[in-house]
Amino acid sequence: MPYALFCNDAKLSKAYPTEADVWKLAWKSGLVVDAVSEEDKPAPRPLLDNDYEIRPCRPDPQEDPDRNQADAEREAELELQFGPSEPSQFLELSSSKSS
Repeated sequence: MPYALFCNDAKLSKAYPTEADVWKLAWKSGLVVDAVSEEDKPAPRPLLDNDYEIRPCRPDPQEDPDRNQADAEREAELELQFGPSEPSQFLELSSSKSS
């Protein structure tokens, strides 16, 4: 099942194939603010800003999570070559719906 970024019950991002895909984009967009350690776990886990959370979701009817991931990867590759030219689609979506 695909995953997306949520705040409360509102879906803020496109759906992506895996939870790791959404974490990577959240990190790149500056939404991961800290890492916390839990006593029973050997490594710290990342923490999202505000009330954001990553949850499984159904994609919208016209949405293709694999295509969203391919678009994000293509955008990241272009940023490496030419530098960021505009806000990422992930951040643009999340910031426009949270305000």
